[in-house]
Amino acid sequence: MIDVVVADKSPLVTRGLVKLFEQDERFNLLATAPDGARFLEACERWPFRLGVVGWDMPGVSGRAVLERVKERALPLRIVVYTGNGDAATVRSAMALGAAGFCHKAEPPERLLDVCASVAAGRMAFPYVDVGAINDDPLDQLTARERELLNALASGRTNAQLARVLGISVHTVKFHLKNLYDKLGVLNRAQAVALSMSGPAMERRPA
Repeated sequence: MIDVVVADKSPLVTRGLVKLFEQDERFNLLATAPDGARFLEACERWPFRLGVVGWDMPGVSGRAVLERVKERALPLRIVVYTGNGDAATVRSAMALGAAGFCHKAEPPERLLDVCASVAAGRMAFPYVDVGAINDDPLDQLTARERELLNALASGRTNAQLARVLGISVHTVKFHLKNLYDKLGVLNRAQAVALSMSGPAMERRPA
């Protein structure tokens, strides 16, 4: 049997995945986690072959999980299971070392097939332009993150950004953390500088 640990921010999704894996004799569900931090704790507690993680999770995101698994050289294969299925996210997951990717809109059986394939040593991804994996990090941003990045240049506080975008301050902080992670920056000043320098560099004549 294939030992697996699942991490997702949604209790509803987690309950569905528990039922899904328990009904398939190929898998042994060791544990579930509500975020990436708990998933990494599970990595330290038990040896297991396969992890299924969400991409947008509070605290330690799916991106951060992949980075830490790679840094620690853990003998673990990761399948990203997310509702965020844009090409940039797929490319990012692949570039960070994920072994598989499945969108939540697909039938549950598709996730099981992806997990079985990954556990057997294969890669399982939807079609992406592999040549674009190392493209501009700005291409990795979601529509909401791009909107937030554009708003950062105005110098507004988090509370002001929340009012302008119609979301909570907590959600602003969550998106900012993901934004900084994707761009490889530490603060909003660096994020704004990167967003302004990237297009300018592209416009320079050869």
